[in-house]
Amino acid sequence: MPKAYWIAHVTVTDDAAYGRYAALATQAIAAHGGEFLVRGGTAIQKEGRAHPRNVVAIFPSLEAANACYESAAYQEAISHAEGACERELVLVEAVS
Repeated sequence: MPKAYWIAHVTVTDDAAYGRYAALATQAIAAHGGEFLVRGGTAIQKEGRAHPRNVVAIFPSLEAANACYESAAYQEAISHAEGACERELVLVEAVS
């Protein structure tokens, strides 16, 4: 079964609320076998809209990544992100 990536592009507008989101999301992601590969860091935007924060996590499968997103723990986390950031998130299956 191919692994999957969780790719987010984020502009934080409320650091305190987003910090609460990040702490809870980290736990939810780990509980579903997710591991961060990128979390912030320097980026060079070549196309599209730039966001100051980019996040990439790897999961054992697309099903695990989606189960994480749909989980009660992650939904609790995301309640803190609402209004605290602008973001785009995609879950994508790896080639192999």
